[in-house]
Amino acid sequence: MSKRILILDDNQDILDIVHETLSYEKFDVKSISDGAEVMPMVESFLPNLVILDYRVAGINGGELCQQIKCHPKFKDIPVIIFSAYINHDDELFGYGCDAVINKPFDLSELVEKVNNLIS
Repeated sequence: MSKRILILDDNQDILDIVHETLSYEKFDVKSISDGAEVMPMVESFLPNLVILDYRVAGINGGELCQQIKCHPKFKDIPVIIFSAYINHDDELFGYGCDAVINKPFDLSELVEKVNNLIS
């Protein structure tokens, strides 16, 4: 059974590229653009990994990461945060994420981090 990955980004181009890349790598991928959908989707899709854009409307990816990591059932799901705000990695790791990928990013870096976290 293929590993499941949930992606949140409000930039449709990034969402499409990441979705396509990870699908090509044989992952089962769900993509969403609304932060309010993250927790319901985590509960129904039960992803093996979550990728969150830091800057999305309403709630930021760091706060969503904290919600996932504070939930007893989902605390062990690895979370990657995408961020265009370079030099804020320490702040982002403070939310409990397992990895940070700075935008713009290399797709091979993304695939490598994903594989390292869910292999």
